[in-house]
Amino acid sequence: MASLIALTAGNTTTMKTKIGIIGAGGMLRYHAAGFKSAGAEIVALCDVNQEAAGKAAAREGIPNVFGDVAKMFKECKEMNAVSIIVPNKFHAALAIQALKAGRHVFCEKPPATNARDVSAMIAAATQAKKTLMFNFNNRARPEAVAMMEYVKSGQVGRINSAQAKWIRRTGIPGIGGWFTNKAMSGGGPLIDLLHMLDLGLYFMGYPEPDYVAAQTFDDFITNKDFKGPWGIPDVDKGVTDVESACHGFVRFKTGQVISLQISWAEMVKREEVSVTFQGTKAGGLVQRLFGSDGLDETCLDTCELYVQENGRSVNRSIVVPKDETMGRTSSAANFIHTLERRAAPLNTPDQALKLMKIIDAAYASARTGRPVNC
Repeated sequence: MASLIALTAGNTTTMKTKIGIIGAGGMLRYHAAGFKSAGAEIVALCDVNQEAAGKAAAREGIPNVFGDVAKMFKECKEMNAVSIIVPNKFHAALAIQALKAGRHVFCEKPPATNARDVSAMIAAATQAKKTLMFNFNNRARPEAVAMMEYVKSGQVGRINSAQAKWIRRTGIPGIGGWFTNKAMSGGGPLIDLLHMLDLGLYFMGYPEPDYVAAQTFDDFITNKDFKGPWGIPDVDKGVTDVESACHGFVRFKTGQVISLQISWAEMVKREEVSVTFQGTKAGGLVQRLFGSDGLDETCLDTCELYVQENGRSVNRSIVVPKDETMGRTSSAANFIHTLERRAAPLNTPDQALKLMKIIDAAYASARTGRPVNC
């Protein structure tokens, strides 16, 4: 499988990145802030809803607005990269179109709706000799960055086991909209809230998955009492055919294991976003606990390392700056820094493919009631 080094082998330029954004949704402000902070110039915004695109472009100071992607590629010849912020179903097709048009690609999560499409994206990036990256923004959170420094230094040792959790009590993002339509989204919370599974794998060194055993549940998925606080409207005649929760277990060919607990609607005390791990030299926790309003501004962040020293159990609190964006702006900035050879990439296409293979296997295991090989 092609590595990111191979994907960028043909890119020797260090000129200023000029980027276009496809999609005028809520994540636009984070992508735009990250690109601007890294010194990139946002030259165009494209959305099928040109009125929404026009308003967002005015707010962000983006000079060109389009309703057609092909037209944007044709007319904005100076644009050498694109950011994709659209419903999951369109990630692969738009990424491949952009890569074939000679642009580097930064794509929102999930990478695609399945591993097969991610493989096609990687093939297109390899053929075009362009960079393909994804917005696994939780890797860029200050807590995750600090913890990864301990992991890379060898102070944690081999991580034998980890627990990845993103659980919500009332967090369905609109009933009947594209989030709850499997054909559009690829699935429910398992694919939407894949961040902690990704972060756990990141800490573990992204080992090769062996098999997955998982179960999904659809309790509460049509109950409006379990909607999230973001104001996403319901669609009365829309489709709701995804899970509300998924619990599972992954074994890797290295013998390492990770469990996952991911939900939009589940009987828990409060929303929790966390990775806990147990290493041969130290254990650790990266956690965000939400208040009753479910908003990032009121959350509580924890970053801890657990060690044995002088015959005693010692818990170290790792203090880092607060980041209400959950790494979203820093992740976008990293894409620009990677293109301009100023930083190493926070993620690679190979990792995205492994992650989607695990998610595919989890859904297959839930359907069949059996463990599924990756």
